[in-house]
Amino acid sequence: MSSTLKENGGGVSDLYGENSATEDQLITPWNFSVASGSTLLRDPRYNKGLAFTENERDAHYLRGLLPPAVFTQDLQEKRMMHSLRQYEVPLHRYTALMDLQERNERLFYRLLIDHVEELLPVVYTPTVGEACQKYGSIYRRPQGLYISLKEKGKILEVLKNWPEKSIQVIVVTDGERILGLGDLGCQGMGIPVGKLSLYTALGGVRPSACLPITIDVGTNNETLLNDEFYIGLKQKRAIGKEYEELLEEFMSAVKQNYGEKVLVQFEDFANHNAFTLLEKYSSSHLVFNDDIQGTASVVLAGLIASLKLIGGTLADHTFLFLGAGEAGTGIADLIALEISKQTKAPVEETRKKIWLVDSKGLIVGSRLESLQHFKKPWAHEHEPVKGLLDAVKAIKPTVLIGTSGVGKTFTKEVVEAMASNNEKPLIFALSNPTSQSECTAEEAYTWSKGRAIFASGSPFDPVEYEGKVFAPGQGNNAYIFPGLGLGLIMSGAIRVRVEMLLAASEALAAQVSQENYDKGLIYPPFTNIRKISAHIAANVATKAYELGLASHLPRPKDLVKYAERCMYSPGYRSYR
Repeated sequence: MSSTLKENGGGVSDLYGENSATEDQLITPWNFSVASGSTLLRDPRYNKGLAFTENERDAHYLRGLLPPAVFTQDLQEKRMMHSLRQYEVPLHRYTALMDLQERNERLFYRLLIDHVEELLPVVYTPTVGEACQKYGSIYRRPQGLYISLKEKGKILEVLKNWPEKSIQVIVVTDGERILGLGDLGCQGMGIPVGKLSLYTALGGVRPSACLPITIDVGTNNETLLNDEFYIGLKQKRAIGKEYEELLEEFMSAVKQNYGEKVLVQFEDFANHNAFTLLEKYSSSHLVFNDDIQGTASVVLAGLIASLKLIGGTLADHTFLFLGAGEAGTGIADLIALEISKQTKAPVEETRKKIWLVDSKGLIVGSRLESLQHFKKPWAHEHEPVKGLLDAVKAIKPTVLIGTSGVGKTFTKEVVEAMASNNEKPLIFALSNPTSQSECTAEEAYTWSKGRAIFASGSPFDPVEYEGKVFAPGQGNNAYIFPGLGLGLIMSGAIRVRVEMLLAASEALAAQVSQENYDKGLIYPPFTNIRKISAHIAANVATKAYELGLASHLPRPKDLVKYAERCMYSPGYRSYR
């Protein structure tokens, strides 16, 4: 029986029957490309390993190529998890998972979906950071597209070399600011690969519709330039006109090759390029910057949810940031916009509740001339204040947010000052990986005598303080971007607007249950992430239709159900 083409997942033909094919829906792989015997076993999309039945082994010339046992997917999953748990080094677990993804795609996603809380720190922060640092030595085979300065003038041809044609999401990095680890050049590819595996596992976007890309313009990392195993261009980073022209060619080629509705997610670009690229392309392409907008959306969701615990509205609170880069200013902007939406006050007015501290101290009016453009809106009238502790004492914030990329900056004195000003101080230590976190969960709870409400960027274990167990929240972008991406795809959106980010935040906050609040949690557990993503996708799609930016018509009646129906399911299918 052949598989029929389906319109699914936002109007893109589901060529391989990936979205909704299940065990009882027969698929003949060579309907599309002839594959049998060892060729079939080497195709990660169709390979089922020991799960091929006796009949399939006969029909597809697999006799003798596999041991005689037949395993169900459940048993394969159990065996693989047992194997992964034997590794004591997280990086070994990472390489084992990447090998599985290259060998048996459906089993990889099944593991990731069923064990999301255990495996998320392996395929994403913090382990993915170490993987990028060592990418040259653990590199096995390309998992995405590498576009370097050598490809200038030929980028469209390079995109055509990628075997998949119906691409819906591209995650692209130039490797200049990987997590809190700095310039890792071409080795930043681990980030787009990791992010896109989460688009599939958590947001249900088909694996074949995802394309990881690294743009290699060189690196300023001397260690890499002197490393004989470095896999990228061995030259200093291109800047200015040369850089801009390459990015311009890339963005034009993407649109030409994949159309208006392909989502381009910028990932881990340095501040100066991140803001410029987002500003430049947001009016002509469907673009999103996870560091600026994804972080902002997930933090705003945590703030909205935490109001149930600390009381008041967002407008009643005062926010102080340590760090005024793309994450800090992105979050600050979204908070100001949400307060403006709730109070109808102009955003220029609502910004005054939000203060930022950078490496030179509090951002104030007297510093206006010397500030980078993205910091200027946050220069309020106040006498100069040097360090964070003095700023906490002067501003008396109710919410402290760290996006500095520098560890141990929320000192005992800073946390105690927050606790002396507030009954329940809200503390977000968001820098990744764990080593760069502004403070640990244990420090926040201990120094505040168990009164802080704490969330971090990287995961922390529950903390016991004076007989009470506190479960720290994780303000992880993985809550937002998979659902946001699914919402954009299924509505056929052609642009991303700030209203969609606010819609995503509100949908996430609404998923926090009373049971979660009772444990001091301001984010729902990741175990329900696909359900959460469906609600975020529905909210984002609703906004796209309201704003007239959706092209997938007619609008589905029940967007949550439609989102769930669009999601890729990793169960095996029967071949005949």
